[in-house]
This record gives sequence, C-alpha cells and structure tokens, in this order.
Amino acid sequence: MADGEKIKDTLNLPKTSFSMKAKLSQKEPELIKKWEEMDLYQKIQKKREKSPSFVLHDGPPYANGSIHLGTAMNKILKDFIVKTKTMQGFKSPYLPGWDCHGLPIEIKVDQLLGKKKRELSILKIREECKKYALKYVDIQRAQFKRLGVFGEWEKPYLTMNPEYEGEVIRYLAAFFASGNVYKGKRPVHWCPHCQTALAEAEIEYEDRKSPSIYVKFPMISDLSKKFPALMTKKVFVLIWTTTPWTLPANLAIAFHPNYEYAAFQTDGEVYIAAKRLIPVLAEELGFKKTKILMTFFGKDMEGFKARHPFIDRESVFVLADYVTLDQGTGCVHTAPGHGHEDYLTGIAYGLDIYTPVDSEGKFIPQVEKYGGLNVFEANKSITEDMKRDGTLLKEDEIVHSYPHCWRCKNPVIFRATAQWFISMDKNDLREKAMKEIKKVRWIPPWGEERIANMVKARPDWCISRQRSWGIPIPAFYCHDCGHILADEKITLRIADIFSKNGSDSWFAKKAEELLPPNSKCPQCGSNKFNKEENILDVWFESGASHNVLGRRSDLPWPADVYVEGHDQYRGWFNSSLFVGVAAKKASPYKSVITHGFVLDEHGRGMSKSLGNFIDPEEIISQNGAEILRLWVAMLNYKEDARFGQETLQRLVEAYRKIRNTWRFILGNINDFSPDEESVTPQEMEFLDRWMLEKCFRTGKKILKAYENYEYHIIFHTIYNFFTVELSSFYLDVLKDRLYCSGKKSLLRRSAQTALFNLLKSTLALMAPILPFTTEEVWDIMPAFKGKEESIHLEEFPAFKEKWLDDALFEEGESLLLAREKVLKELEIAREVERIGNSLGASVVLRVPSSQQELLKKYKKELPSLFIVSAVELQSQSGEELEAEVSKAPGVKCQRCWNFSPYVGKSSEYPHFCKRCEEVVKAMNS
Repeated sequence: MADGEKIKDTLNLPKTSFSMKAKLSQKEPELIKKWEEMDLYQKIQKKREKSPSFVLHDGPPYANGSIHLGTAMNKILKDFIVKTKTMQGFKSPYLPGWDCHGLPIEIKVDQLLGKKKRELSILKIREECKKYALKYVDIQRAQFKRLGVFGEWEKPYLTMNPEYEGEVIRYLAAFFASGNVYKGKRPVHWCPHCQTALAEAEIEYEDRKSPSIYVKFPMISDLSKKFPALMTKKVFVLIWTTTPWTLPANLAIAFHPNYEYAAFQTDGEVYIAAKRLIPVLAEELGFKKTKILMTFFGKDMEGFKARHPFIDRESVFVLADYVTLDQGTGCVHTAPGHGHEDYLTGIAYGLDIYTPVDSEGKFIPQVEKYGGLNVFEANKSITEDMKRDGTLLKEDEIVHSYPHCWRCKNPVIFRATAQWFISMDKNDLREKAMKEIKKVRWIPPWGEERIANMVKARPDWCISRQRSWGIPIPAFYCHDCGHILADEKITLRIADIFSKNGSDSWFAKKAEELLPPNSKCPQCGSNKFNKEENILDVWFESGASHNVLGRRSDLPWPADVYVEGHDQYRGWFNSSLFVGVAAKKASPYKSVITHGFVLDEHGRGMSKSLGNFIDPEEIISQNGAEILRLWVAMLNYKEDARFGQETLQRLVEAYRKIRNTWRFILGNINDFSPDEESVTPQEMEFLDRWMLEKCFRTGKKILKAYENYEYHIIFHTIYNFFTVELSSFYLDVLKDRLYCSGKKSLLRRSAQTALFNLLKSTLALMAPILPFTTEEVWDIMPAFKGKEESIHLEEFPAFKEKWLDDALFEEGESLLLAREKVLKELEIAREVERIGNSLGASVVLRVPSSQQELLKKYKKELPSLFIVSAVELQSQSGEELEAEVSKAPGVKCQRCWNFSPYVGKSSEYPHFCKRCEEVVKAMNS
C-alpha cells in the first residue's frame, strides 16, 4: 500500500468549511443581516429578563459628521462592556443616544442655507437643523452597527425628542426649586466668531502669540502723607499684561495684602512693584541703577488711586489673594468685565462690571479712538499710542496657552454679559458634588482627583447660549418693567408643554399661551411678557441624559458605569454629576471609565490637514471591523492610543493566528459528536487534561480581567495562549495522534474531547471582542446539547471544575521544561544536518536523580511530546538534564513519518510501522 493517494485516504486529515481567508468585509455584513433577521438583541434581553441589571449609560455622540477612530474606539469599548456583562449573566441592555442640539449643527446649517437663511423664520431654521441632525444620526447608527455593536438602534434616545426635552426642563426646575439659578452680568468665555457664551467644557487651550507689555500708571493719590520718603517724587505703579485690549476696561490695580512691595527709583522716576521682582524687572526693562526708597506691604496700598495711562479715569488700588509673584510685577491690572477673578474683586469693591466690547468682539462706539475695532486688532493701536505717550515701558511677544472655541477653533475672550447661571455654592451644591465623587469608582483611579480639582475650581455654571437650535430657557420678562418671571412652577409647566409638543412650541406660541392663565408681573401688575431668547447650554442637555434611566425595570437609575474620553472630566461627567446631585440627590453613575485619544504612529493628533487622518470605514472595508475591535482590545485604552499602517499589519497578523487556531480545531473535530463521543477526564490522555487545566487557569485570569475592564490583558493572555500553548506546542504535538490514530480510537477521541472543550471555552471568552468571527465558528462547530443559536446567547464558562490538581499540573510544567531542552538540541542537529525533520531523530535523555521518577512515569508520552521517533532515558550523576540527538533507528513509516525498526517486517504492510499497520488493518476489516 505504498501509493501516496491510498495512504492519504487512511489518514484523519482536517476538514472544515471555515476558510483560512477571513473575507471579513464580506462576511460581517452578512452576519449583521442574520442577527437582525433573528432579532438577536431582543432574544438576548429576553433570555436575561430575570437576571440582575447592569447598565452602561451611553454618552451621546454629536450628530454632526461621520465617526472617526476615536468614536469607533469609544463605541467598541462600550460594546465590550455590554457584551461582557451579558455573558456574565447580567441583564445589560444598551440604549444608544445622540446629542442633536447646539452650535456645531446650527453653524453648519447656516453655511448650507447661506443668504436664504435671512428669508426663513426661526422655526424653519430649526426644522433644517433637525433634518441635518437626523441625517447624521442615521449615518452614525449604520456605522456603529457595522462595528458589531449591539443595541436598541431602532429606538435610541435623541436630545431633540419632545419627551427628552421635557425631562431636561424638569431637571432644570430642580435647580430653580433650590434657588441655584440666577441671571446676572459676569465675565464668561465668549466666542466672537460664534457670538455666544461658552462653558469651560467648550474651551480648548492652544499656543498663541500675544503681546507682552509693561505699562506705568501715574499716581493720583498723595503717598507722602503715609510714606514721607516719597514726598516730591513722581510715582508710577508698574503693571504687566498680555491683553492690551483689556486696558480700556481697567478700573483697578490689585495687590496681594501680605507680599512686600517697594518704591524704587531709577532714571529720575519712582516705580512701585513687588520687592522680590525688582531685580528681574531691572534686567527686563533695562534699568541700570535702582534704589529702593522704602518698603511696605500690599495691604498698605488699599484705597489709593492711580490715573489710567490713556483714559481720563481713576484706577483704584484693591487687595486680592490671587496675585502671584511667578511673573509680572506683583501689581495686577484689573478689569472686572474681562476676567473671573477681576469680576470677583470688582464685586467685593463695588466696582462697575464694565465691558466696552460687543458680541462681535469689537469695542463699542463709546470707546474713544478704538470704537469699532476688533479687540485683537486693537492691541497694536493701543500699544503704539502708549509708546508715543511714554506710558509703555516695554513691548515684547509671548507664546502661551490661550483659550480657543472648541468648534470654530478661534481665540475667545472673557466678556461680561447678562447670562443665566447656576450657583455652585448655594445650598452647598459644590460640597454635595464633592461628597458624591468619593462614592464613585474611578478607572483609572487618578480620575477622582482630576474631577475633584475641577469641581473645586469651577466657577458658577453659565447655562445660557445666544443661539436658536436648542432647548429654550423657560423665562419671561415683563414688557413694562423688565422683571424676570422664572421659577419652579413655570418651568414645570413648560416641561409639560415640551414633552407633548417639543421645544418648537416656545417659538410657535405666544408668551401668554405658555404662561399659566392670568399671569401678572409681581412688580408692576402688567400682563404683557416677552419670552427669553437664549437657549440652554447643550452640556446641561447631555448632562441630563440620565433621565432616560429609571423609566424601565431593565434600565434603573443610577447607571453602573459611564465611559468616555478623559476630556469629559470637565464635560459630560461634570455636568451629569451636578444635574444628578441637584435633581436626584446623588451621582448618576457608580463607576466612570475614561480612555485616551487616538494618535498617529508618531504620537500626533490625527487631522485631515496633517494628512494623517485614518477613516475607520476604510479599515473596515479592507480588513473588517474585527481588526478595529482587536486593536481596541490590544491597547491600554487608559492612555492615548496610536494607530497606523504598522499597527494595522500587526493586528491583521494577530487576527490570522487566532483564526487559524480555531480553523485547525474545527478541521479536527468535524467528525466528532460531543454528546456521544466525549470521553471522561479519567479516560483522557494526561497531555489533554493538562492543556484543559491550562485553559482553565488562563480562563480564570481572563474572567478576572473582564471584571476589571482590562481588555489589553485579555488580548495578550488569549493571544499568548493561542500562539505559545496551542499552536506552537499542543496542536503541533497532537497532529500525529489526530491524523494517524484510529478514527474512533480512545486516543483520538481524548484529543477531540479536549479540542472541543478548548474551542467552546475560547469562543465564549473572545465573543465580546470578536463577535463576528466567534459567531462564524459557532455556526460551524459540531452540534451539542444546549447549544444556543448564537454564541452571544451563551454565558462565559464557569471554570469551576479543575482538570488536574496542582501537583499533576506542575508535572506537566516540568515536562515542558524538558521539551525546551530537547528542542534546542534538535535545532542544533538540524543546523549541522545531522537530521532533517524532527521525526528523523532519536533522543537520549541523561536524567539527574531529581527528575528520573517524573520522566520514567511519562516515558511513553515523551516521543510525541518532543515530536521525535524514539526517546531513551539514562541516569546521570549531574544536576542538569542533558539531551543527545542522533539519527533515529529504523525506516520511515510512509503513513505517519515516524522512524521504526518494524517498518519492512510486515508482509502485508511493509511500509508501515506497527501502530499504522494496526490502524489500517482495523479500517479494512
């Protein structure tokens, strides 16, 4: 029977329809269609309906453009968690949502409408905004589904839905009820380009060149009465600023009460500055000689006055603890209308909150010489004028971190305007938020300190925006006296109207239709009112998104976890916390997980202008969504993540190894019936049980990593198990037994039992990460009792019963160490051409006494373990195991390729070894 084809027919060669080529870009859409047709998501929920709940609340992405890699990473991470919790036995529904209101959409619609906008009513413009948002909700929904994300895609929550809008206003009513909402004039971040106030979360800091100027303010007050040493002296106060344009609004100069200041003389003039900074100033301003005339503390200067350098106005001296000596002069130019700390000082001293700048960022006409000029453009004119007047001592440039608008990317200004605010400190709101922060589990742990610091330093929340696409603030102004009508009762009434008819009703109805019947101004008795024209900050809207929880039994409030990028400590996590504390008396989340940003392979942020932008749809169309999912699992998401062609190639290779491992297993259990042919652990070969025990221990580690949201540990653990324990060792060793043993022999069925259990366990463990591939394998693997129609209806393996005790497992580990020693010697023998294939080798092991008992116990298994034809054991007195490789005796068996002295002795099967002869005889009998 030497004919190769005939011999091949006697072997149990692998057979499977699971292809080596993944063709994910074709197969994944087919699986999505299958899942939709079988209504898999609802079947999962149905199966878990009596299970305990675990809720991940979806932070709503902005419905403005297609997704990018960062969005994909975020959604995949969330899907990992939801699928994990489902497979842990929880009822874990996923209700996706979208943020549909706000500036970016309105600006985009403005651009699309162009001049046509002037002809449209506000309701028509809002209708166009809604269409635009819905368009991108549909686009992003399809993109998220394509990533393999399961969820309630047909009924997501949208921040522009009437019911949602009503709930947002009800949450606002809670702030009115506690008295935390007020309207006042104070400085806010203002974008002249978008012409609206911005919240802290809408600010990005970028490097910007600004002027750096030193200016002298001449004293008006006679200091000599308090400081005789300054009699007859011409005294100036020195200030330093990087915003010359705020000088027209200067009303004061701030001193630190406890710092030491000095009056020093140089070139015939006397200047006042912090004593410690005088040497620095002398060098910076070119003062050749300085003489200190006297020293005093900042508190001694309170109430004195200087003259404004170019406006006929006084500048009063005030005290402030925020004055530092890090830079400047220690005397701080103060414009209460253009800075938060300046504003607080202005309030403390009863100064006017003066803001001579309009909504376009231009000086108002009343500002002499500079009226109508853009503030940034005015910098040059102001400094040139002061240079001519002699009040400017030095002008330079400085590159510093400066606030920019998060959407238009233009620099913003601080500008005092009449806005609606939520007080952070009234009714201890800030303190209550700080207490809730301590109850939350923060992942990574440093998140607690980060958000705590932000909450501590957060100014009152500016919740009004000067736009039209959003939820209006439910306030009314008396037509006759201007008194504001806004309280809990009115707000709740408006909430009911919005819940039924949507926030468009604010623009469609008259004030008297919105107010309670017979409403009158409590100040003047008028019944005529004007509606507030400002809308609510979209961060309040999205921060109120947990209103979708608590309405269904499977979506209880609060959420178990929030997951977003680390920029949301000052954004969504922050606003959600305050809304939750005010409206529900607690944090809306129990845990918070943050991830980093996506960078290119050189560590740069991705952008189309840099040419390094990678579209996730391109990756999916070429390589499949599984590759992106594997990438998210591979990286430590808590840090910024890099992605590029090199990373992509590594991912493709890693995926291929995992896929081919499953393919090998499928091919070798294609004729195996798990329910009828599985063997008991007691009947199994030691190596099979050892590998199942290895899987047991690996699985326990993976389940713990799932519990801790450590997906990179899961990836590296499973990848090493597949490549090291399985592909490079166990499956390689198993080939001879699988291919050459009798088809239904105990030896082969033991191997198949192990392979089936390995496949079933690893598929379940990897299902949250690779949902498409695990489903494809699940469909092909042999049927067994209790097999669900989808892997995603399964639960994780319990890993409760061990396959080997610790002592036996350690014996297996010791055998592997011996194998490593033999493999090294085999490689050397190959290099010197002593052998070819390892089956052509015979190995003599010289065994120290400490290992003799172990190796004798498993002597029968050693040839297959080493993949050689023969192993001989010899005792030796040394302490190290030694291996000697020589050419195997006998002739090569044409069926199994092992060398055996028996080959040639059989008259019927002269080309076979004894084992192969018996197998083939049994087949033919």
